[in-house]
Amino acid sequence: MTDGGESDEALIGRYARGDAAAFELLYRRHEMRIWRYLERNVGNRATADELMQEVWFAVARDAVRYEPTARFTTWLFTIARNRMIDSNRMSRRQVSLEAVGYEAESVVAQLTTEPGVGPLAAVVARDQATALTRAIGQLAREQRDAFLLQIEGDLSIEEVATITRSSFETTKSRLRYARNRLRELLSEYA
Repeated sequence: MTDGGESDEALIGRYARGDAAAFELLYRRHEMRIWRYLERNVGNRATADELMQEVWFAVARDAVRYEPTARFTTWLFTIARNRMIDSNRMSRRQVSLEAVGYEAESVVAQLTTEPGVGPLAAVVARDQATALTRAIGQLAREQRDAFLLQIEGDLSIEEVATITRSSFETTKSRLRYARNRLRELLSEYA
C-alpha cells in the first residue's frame, strides 16, 4: 500500500462488488512494479506492455474469485509470472536481458533519476542502472525470477516460493546465489 489508503485486499473486494474507482487505485499502486518486473524479465518494452495489459485484464476478470489467503501482491505477481511464462511458451523465443537496447536505457533513466538531479549525476545513475540491468540479465533464469519478484514485488521469501512453486530453502538459495552473482558482476563495473 503506497498511498496511505485502504489495503489492496479491501480495494480488490470493493472492485469485485462493482466499484471501478477501487480498480484504478490498485492499478496506480502497482503498475510500475509489475511493468518493471515484466520488462526486466522479457527485455522488450512492447512485450512487457502487452503482458501488462493481459495481467490487468486477468485481475479485472478474476477479482470476484480473489481469496485473501495471501497478500494481493502475491496474487498479482503470480498472475504476472504466469502470463510471462505463457508468452514465452507461445513465442518459443527467449529474449535475453543482455541485449539492453536504446529504448530500455531511456526507461531505466526515467525510473532511476531523481527530479532535479544535475546532468552528471543523471549520467552516473543511468550508467549504474544499465550495469545493474545487464548484470540481472546474466543471472540464471530461476535466480533472476526470484530476485525480481522479491525486489519489484516487495515480497517475502515465503511469497516468492509460493509464486514460483519452489520450497522455501530453494528460493532462499536462489536469492543468495543471485545476490552473490550480482555483487561479483557489479564489482567489475566499479
